[in-house]
Amino acid sequence: MSEHRISFKLNGEHMTVSVRGRERLIDVLRRLGMKSVKEGCSVGDCGTCIVLLDGEPINSCLMLAVQARDREITTLEGLSRGGELHPLQRAFIELAASQCGFCIPGIIMTAKGLLDRVPQPTEDEVRHALVGNLCRCTGYAKIVAAIRSAAQRRGPE
Repeated sequence: MSEHRISFKLNGEHMTVSVRGRERLIDVLRRLGMKSVKEGCSVGDCGTCIVLLDGEPINSCLMLAVQARDREITTLEGLSRGGELHPLQRAFIELAASQCGFCIPGIIMTAKGLLDRVPQPTEDEVRHALVGNLCRCTGYAKIVAAIRSAAQRRGPE
């Protein structure tokens, strides 16, 4: 199987790695230590593997790593800055919006993509954005509340 050297930006840091031609992005991210990126369904239905690619939420289990060449990838590990949690991370903690936590990194990355596009989303907009994220532990009420709380903390942009 052929190998390719690709470069991309991961959580603000330039990386160059060797990847196999059919290697998925999720596998490369896990190899690079991104433990927040989880594999749930492997077919893009659950959202546990969602990362931001050039600011847009994508299922990393469905993308070949070579497609990330010269792109910017953000995982949950890249949201905090200087030990300071991102407002979404703080809101999820303060509002007890997670239970087992398996799905939460993908949900937070989906929410980050939403808040970057729609700084003050309605409840319906939040729920629509989360349609590709499955959580088996909650009824989504606290998740939606945490996302809207983080949006309010950020204020209008």
